[in-house]
Amino acid sequence: MMFERVLVPSSRGAKIPMDVYVPRVSQEIEPDIRRPAIVICPGGGYAFCSEREAEPVALRFLAEGFNVFVVWYRVGEEEGEERRAHDASGWYQKAPEHTFPLPQHDAAAAVAYVRAHAQAHHTDPDRIAIMGFSAGGHLAASLSGLWHHAQIWQELGLAPEDVRPNAAVLCYPVIVADQDAHRGSFVHLSGSEELAQHAKVDVINWVTEQYPPTFLWHTFNDNSVPVQNSMRMGLALANAGVLTEMHIFPSGRHGLSLANRMTCPAADLSLLQQECTIWPELASRFLKNL
Repeated sequence: MMFERVLVPSSRGAKIPMDVYVPRVSQEIEPDIRRPAIVICPGGGYAFCSEREAEPVALRFLAEGFNVFVVWYRVGEEEGEERRAHDASGWYQKAPEHTFPLPQHDAAAAVAYVRAHAQAHHTDPDRIAIMGFSAGGHLAASLSGLWHHAQIWQELGLAPEDVRPNAAVLCYPVIVADQDAHRGSFVHLSGSEELAQHAKVDVINWVTEQYPPTFLWHTFNDNSVPVQNSMRMGLALANAGVLTEMHIFPSGRHGLSLANRMTCPAADLSLLQQECTIWPELASRFLKNL
């Protein structure tokens, strides 16, 4: 396997770290292989990027035959907010001015990078999915809805077809900005406490027939991002005629990631949820069947 961290050019001169996980091409198996790819957006309320939703997930989908890329997109910050120990680690850049559409620029630049380097990484440029968790799910979902809005990507020097995800995998995503919202994500993304500003970045606004095929999963009793986010997203996708697979598991707290010991701290076994561990297999099958 090849692993490297690359710096992807984005808007305002930013260089966004992205981790690349690509299996070695075997002359013995299929030397001209072109694998599907997944770009992962970890969650964190647009305030940080979670490690638990990064490398462990990348390795799981690497084993399913995907090239995987983890993008450490820019995140916001509220005045007086207490910082986490790894906020200054260099994995991601954190500042109050990192509001919409800067994280979207970063995700778009990541998809464009994967497409531009498809030959070098043996990637199929027409099978690039974007995956996101929680607020990272909002990021993946928003790029999936906005990719054809050419004016948003002009600052990046990219065209809609450069940034287009061919599929989306949304894991307990933040979607809506009303009574079912995860309010903190919208505060960080918009840089405002005003609900009118939050409504402007409600993903439902951007669901059209141009949305890519989408896999959704959530838990019924999510204690942070209400399950209505995924249920309402699934309905919007269905109404737009978008191919969708959705799973609502009966139990599980927010932020399960793989829901197994790979992503569960020893001090918090509530992040183990056996019945949810099947979701990577289901998502992989969905993507491979497209």
